[in-house]
Formats: sequence, C-alpha cells, structure tokens
Amino acid sequence: MNRILFEPGEIEDGVATCCGERAAHILSVLHGEVGQTLKTGVVDGPIGTGEIVEIVQGGDSPLVRIKVNHCEAGLAPWCDLVLAPPRPRVMKRLLPQLASLGVGTIVLVGAKKVEKDFWGATLLKEENYRPLLVDGLMQAGTSALPRLETRRNFRAFVRDELDAMFPTRRRVVAHPYGCDGRGACAAEGRLLLAVGPEGGWTDEEVSLLESHGFVRYSLGQRILRTDTALVALLSRLGD
Repeated sequence: MNRILFEPGEIEDGVATCCGERAAHILSVLHGEVGQTLKTGVVDGPIGTGEIVEIVQGGDSPLVRIKVNHCEAGLAPWCDLVLAPPRPRVMKRLLPQLASLGVGTIVLVGAKKVEKDFWGATLLKEENYRPLLVDGLMQAGTSALPRLETRRNFRAFVRDELDAMFPTRRRVVAHPYGCDGRGACAAEGRLLLAVGPEGGWTDEEVSLLESHGFVRYSLGQRILRTDTALVALLSRLGD
C-alpha cells in the first residue's frame, strides 16, 4: 500500500479509524507510531496526508486512528475499457491492476467466446469486486475508483449504448491480426480500449467495433492471456 484509503464513513471530525489489513500494514510494514505522517486519501475522493494520533493494541486486530488532511485531487483515469471477461480467477487478479493503471470505466461484455457461467460469478457483486479495485488504488497511490458495469449482449451494447457512453474518438480494438493502430495511438483524447476473450474476438465482432470507429492494434501474433495482454496494451498506449 503506497497510500492508505478510507471510505467516507470511516472519517469523523477529521479523524479516520481503521483496523484489519490496513492497520496491520501501517504497524508491521510502515512501522507506524503515534506522530508519524502517512499518505492517505478517500476512496473516490481527495488525497493528502494523515498523522497517527492513536494506536489501540489488544485483541486479534489493532486499531489505528489518523488525523487526516485531504485537499488534493488524485490522478484522473486516462482510459476506459470494453472487456470480454476471462474466468473469474483471472478477473480477480486483473481488477487491482486495472485500477492501478488508470482505467476509469470497465464494461464487461458478453462476446461470443465468453463462458456463459461467468455471469453468475460471485465476483460480480460489488462487495466482492470493490475491495480489489481499492487495493489497486492504494498500490498506485491514487483514489479515483473505476466503475464496473456489465452488458451481456455485446452487439446491442455496441449498437445502442457505446457511442453515448464513450464519446471519445480515440478507439482501439486489440486484435493479433491486421494493422497496428498507430493512427489511434497518435490521436488525442481519452482512450477507449476493447479487449476480447482469451479465445479472441470473432470476425463479426471486430467488424462491428470497426464500424464504430475502432482501429485494430496488435501486440504480435502470440496469443496472450487476458491479464498479460491488458498490462502490455495499457503500458504501450498509456498516457
């Protein structure tokens, strides 16, 4: 954790209270003590610093109270993602990385090769995916929480919602075959990246995306796992 983040409800009269994993990290990794200054912030809110004012030991979980001063804006997201989701265990690894790398909105779409039972995964419940995103933000030292949405009908989403949801014209579809998308890389504005399932987009899906302004971008002809491909793509196309 490079910044300790708090939910708004954990701060009262300018003092934040935490226990569990964050408190353990403060005490065991940061060697926290009363009077020490930490980098802190509010989930989806401002960031700043905090001073440890009390440490309560005892029991299974210590408690740490921190007087906070949050008056700065965190780094803003620079891209959005349309993703045909991989298996839940891969998504669980991937979500913190997406938050760390600056993705703002993640739309999970039901492309043809997405496993149908994915949509019943417990990971899609906010109480399960939100902590993973917050972990990624704390690693990156920022606070803008990605928004996660699901659209099971890929074609209906692209046809009826995509343009209104993402007005940007800098659009890239990851595909191992075709042109490399250099024009889209040179374009200005917020990036919208579309990444297919591990079995790949179908030709029809790529054509539909291209009809809505997406340009193909290839990392080469090696077929990569979704988490590997996304980290590489965002590093190449990043701000």
